[in-house]
Amino acid sequence: MQNVFHDILKVKAPFYTESGGVLPEIDIAYHILGDLQQSRPLVWVGHALTGNSNPLDWWPGIVGPGKYVDTEKYNVVCANVLGSCYGSTGAHSINPETGKPYMLDFPLITIRDMVKAHEILRKHLVIEKIDLFIGASLGAFQGIEWSIMQPGLVDRLVFLVAGARTSPWCKAFNEAQRMAMEADQTFFSDDENAGARGLMAARAIGMVSYRNYQTFDTTQPDTDNGQLENFRACTYQRYQGEKLAKRYNAHAYYYISKAFDSHDVGRGRGGEKKALENVQTKTLCISTDSDILFPVEEVKAVADMLPNAEHVILKSMYGHDGFLIENDKLTDILKNWQGKL
Repeated sequence: MQNVFHDILKVKAPFYTESGGVLPEIDIAYHILGDLQQSRPLVWVGHALTGNSNPLDWWPGIVGPGKYVDTEKYNVVCANVLGSCYGSTGAHSINPETGKPYMLDFPLITIRDMVKAHEILRKHLVIEKIDLFIGASLGAFQGIEWSIMQPGLVDRLVFLVAGARTSPWCKAFNEAQRMAMEADQTFFSDDENAGARGLMAARAIGMVSYRNYQTFDTTQPDTDNGQLENFRACTYQRYQGEKLAKRYNAHAYYYISKAFDSHDVGRGRGGEKKALENVQTKTLCISTDSDILFPVEEVKAVADMLPNAEHVILKSMYGHDGFLIENDKLTDILKNWQGKL
């Protein structure tokens, strides 16, 4: 029986963000799968945009008993990123200086701020070495940033469907989603469910970018040739929007999407190549052949700039979301790369 431990680290000290903002204190929600008192390889999992700190919830095909990240053999840590709404400090958290939720007074945060919070947690847990960091998209951003910010900390990195920076194409999708949230006038209120309808629309926009033409053509076809409305693709989009609005809040989505846009390993470091050329972490860069957010060539470019990396293509019709769906194919790729930890 695996051990699952969940807690929130309360940091009673000012947290200074890269943008110049200050959070008087922060909470960091995290899960430990295993027992850090036991000498076992340590795997840190970085979650994607709307994930939480328990990878058993959202990546059960990769993390769990008998899976590639075997929770019966390895200690696994995952932290909810700063700005989220699953326990770590975000826009709906109480500002101790005002006694009210931050809402739109929450400061701009970046991927480097998220990693800075992870570093606080790592020291608290007395973790000296991360044998493997694995993450996709926003999770991969965290892994590569940590490898740059703390050289030698991460021994091996699985860098899934991500680039060295967020492209203008990705930023355009994210801005369209934020515009959808801003079009919902409740977004600017202090209500707990503020911006929910805007969030539904934003998620529908996001789903188009996470999948592609082939995905929708294959999974959402209409069989009634005389149909005039309520098409499967339309009801699917509404379903996805409603599902996210039930578990997430618009302000967290807004700020996390801005953090997503901030990703650029070369910022303040002389460019991407200079930032990556000294990273000695053994890295596996994985792209998906149908991903329209991070095309194959963008992921391969990261591997080419890293001195100790290789690039592999995951074949899937599910686009950017392939890493969540193609568990068997992804497991085969991971095992062929390095086998057991």
